[in-house]
Amino acid sequence: MPVPGLIGGLMIGFAAAIMLLGLGRIAGVSGLLARAMRISDSGPPLVIAGAFILGLPLGAFLVAQFIGPVVTRYPESSALLIVGGLVVGFGTRLGSGCTSGHGVCGLSRLSKRSVVATACFMGSGFATVAVMNALGMGW
Repeated sequence: MPVPGLIGGLMIGFAAAIMLLGLGRIAGVSGLLARAMRISDSGPPLVIAGAFILGLPLGAFLVAQFIGPVVTRYPESSALLIVGGLVVGFGTRLGSGCTSGHGVCGLSRLSKRSVVATACFMGSGFATVAVMNALGMGW
C-alpha cells in the first residue's frame, strides 16, 4: 500500500511542521501524551497537547468511516501486549522521546541525539522481530 503510506507520511510531516513552525514545539507523541495527562509541566499548552492526542484516534476513526476498517493482528496474549507497552513506555522516558519525536522531528532537524536514538530503536525492533520469528512467535 505505497500510496496510503505516502499520504500518511505526508500528513505526519505536515502535522510535525505545523507544531514546530506554529508553536516552536516538537510533535513527539510521548511528550504530548505526558503533557495532556499532566505528568509533565513542560511542552505545549495543555489544550494543544490534549487536542493532538484526542485527534489521533479521532482521525483514525474518520478514516475508517470513509475507507473502511484497518485490518490489524495482535498476539493472543494480553500479557504480552501489556508488557510490550510498558517496555516501550519505559524506553521513551529513558530515551527522552519516542519514534515520532526522534524519528520524524529529530532527524528532520539533524539532531545527533535523534540519529542515535532512531538507530537504537530501529535496531532493537529488527532484532526483536528476528528473535520472535526464530522462536516461532511471529505472526
